Amino acid sequence: MTRRRTARLRRTLLAGTTAIAVTAVTAGIVAAAQEPAKGAKGPELSLVAATTSVTLTSWKEEPGVYLDLGTYLIAEGTPLELKVTRKSYKDPVAITQTVYEGGKPKAKKLPTGTVKDFSGLPGFSEITLTDKAGKKVLTRSESFCPNNASGRVRPDAPSKSKYPESCPTNPFTLGSVWGVEKGWAANTYAGSYGEPVQLPAGTYTAKVGVAKKYRDLFGIADKATTVKVTVVERSEEDEEGSAGVAPRSAKAGEHAGHGAGHQAPTAHAGHGPGHAPSRAEAAAPVTSGAGPSYNVGHGPLKAAPPALPWALKKKQQSALSQQARDVGGQTDGSRQAPALKPLSKRPAGKPSVPDVPKPDLRSLPAYGITISDGDKDIPGKDYLAFSANVWNAGPAQLVVDGFRSPGKAKMDAFQYFYDAKGKQVGYTPTGTMEWDPRPGHVHWHFTDFASYRLLKADKKEAVRSGKEAFCLANTDAIDYTVKNANWHPYNTDLATACGEENSISVREVLDVGSGDTYTQDLPGQSFDITGVPNGTYYIQVLANPEKRLKETNLANNSALRKIVLGGEPGKRTVTVPAHDLVNANWPHRATGRTSPPEVRAGA
Repeated sequence: MTRRRTARLRRTLLAGTTAIAVTAVTAGIVAAAQEPAKGAKGPELSLVAATTSVTLTSWKEEPGVYLDLGTYLIAEGTPLELKVTRKSYKDPVAITQTVYEGGKPKAKKLPTGTVKDFSGLPGFSEITLTDKAGKKVLTRSESFCPNNASGRVRPDAPSKSKYPESCPTNPFTLGSVWGVEKGWAANTYAGSYGEPVQLPAGTYTAKVGVAKKYRDLFGIADKATTVKVTVVERSEEDEEGSAGVAPRSAKAGEHAGHGAGHQAPTAHAGHGPGHAPSRAEAAAPVTSGAGPSYNVGHGPLKAAPPALPWALKKKQQSALSQQARDVGGQTDGSRQAPALKPLSKRPAGKPSVPDVPKPDLRSLPAYGITISDGDKDIPGKDYLAFSANVWNAGPAQLVVDGFRSPGKAKMDAFQYFYDAKGKQVGYTPTGTMEWDPRPGHVHWHFTDFASYRLLKADKKEAVRSGKEAFCLANTDAIDYTVKNANWHPYNTDLATACGEENSISVREVLDVGSGDTYTQDLPGQSFDITGVPNGTYYIQVLANPEKRLKETNLANNSALRKIVLGGEPGKRTVTVPAHDLVNANWPHRATGRTSPPEVRAGA
C-alpha cells in the first residue's frame, strides 16, 4: 500500500491559495472581531528575520527560485492558537482564535472570510524585491501556515510544541488546529505551496511584512524586515560532475518517506519500489523544514530549530515572569495513547468488548478520480481510478494487532480496547491480516477494513473493487478538533506500520482525528468499467463493511461521490461534479497532468 506523497499533489490542490489576498471585509466587521472580551489577552506577535542575507539557487533545468527568506513569526506571552472548522461540506470554513481571560482559554470568532480552506492564512506575508538600482522587480503575497517549520527562540520555552506539524491539505478536511507555541517561531515561507519566482542571477533586497488585515487582527506591529538576497544560477550537470559536492537541497528530501523534515533513510526494507516519490518541486533548504513533504495530508513537516537573532534576548527575558510553563501532553490534554508496538504474544483468556470509548470510522467522498489503464495496458480495457480515505472520529484509537502462528500464511487479527488512562481492558477477534507481495504494497494488510463500490444512479451496485485489505497509517489530518484528537500521530507512513514478510506480529493504529488515504495509482484501486454504460454513477467508500470492528457508531460508515461516465471504449471520460461546497479532484498519479477539477479524461 505505497502512497506516493509528492509535492505535485498538494500544489495543484492549493493553486490560488498563495499570492492571493483574502477577500476584504468591512471595517465594522473587523473592528467587532478585534474587540476581545474584557480582560482577554492574546499573544504578543512579531516578525523577525533569522539572518540578514540569504543565497537562493536558480537551477538551469528548472528556472526560478523559491522565496525562503528566513522570516519567522514569534509568539510571546501566550501561544497563537487558531481553530479552523466547518460544520459540513455545505458550510463555509470558519476560524476562531484562542485568547486567555484570567488565564483561562476563551474562543474569539474571527471575521467571516478570513480563511477559505485549511491550508493557512492567505495573503499573510507581503514581499517586495528591489534590485541593486532600487528598482522594484517583484511584489507578491503568500499564505502562512502557523504550524510550519517551527522552532524555539529561547532556551526556557516549552521543549515541544503542542501544535500539529503542518496544515492539512485533504480537500475533505473538517477541522484543523494551527498554532505557534509561546517562545517559539514559525517560518512564514509558503514552501511548495507557493510558486517559484523568475529572477536573474544577482543581488536584491527583500522587504517582508505582514498584511494590514492580519496586523489589525492579531495586534502585530507595522514593522517590516529586510533581507539581502543573492540569486545564483547552477546546473545539475555541473553538480554531478563535481566530486564531493553534496546534492541540491531539494533532492535531499527525495527518499522513500515524507521529505526532508523526517531525515529518513533512502529506502525502507520490505516496502518495494513504489515508495520512491517523484522529483521534489520546491528547492527549499533541508534545515528550513519548509521543503516539500510526501505525506499529502500533512503538508510541510517540522524543521530543526531556527537560529534566530539574540538581540531579542533582553526583551524575552523580561517577559519570563509573566509566563507560565505549559503542561506536557501529546495532544489536546487527552488520555495517553497506548503503546505503538504489538504485544509479544497473542492474547490469552476470554475475549470481551468492555464499555469503554471506541473508535468511530467514517468515510470521506472519493477524489482524485480519473480514467486509467489500470497499470495493465490491456487494449480495450478502461478503469476508473480514485483516491479514498477512511478516518477515525474517535474518541478512541483503532488498535489492531496481528499474530502469526508458525508456518501460517495469514495472521489472526484482534482489536484492542483501552480505558481513559490508556490501560488495555479488553480485546476481540476481528478477522485476519495477509501479506501482499505486489509491487507498490509489499506489507501486511488488515482485511475487510473498507470496501469500494460503483453504484448506479438508483444506488444499486454496478461494480465492486477487489481492494478490501489495507495497512493502516495516519496519512491525513482530517479533524483535529474532535475529542481526544492526537495532533502528533506516530505512524504516518508505511515504514512505521506495516511489517515485513518475516514479521511474527504487527500492530496497526488509526489515531483519533486522522485518516488513511489510498491513492488512485495503487494496484487494485480502481473499477473495471469496460462494459459499464455511460451515465450517472456514485463511488461508494464503505468503512468496516462486515462490521467486524467495534465502533461508537456504525451508521456513518458510507460516503458517496457522484460522477458521470462518458466517451467511448478506450477513450472513456469522467466528469466529477462538486460535492456540496467542495470542488476538488486532485491530479492523477505521476504524470503531473492537470485539467479542470471537475473533468478527467482517458488518454
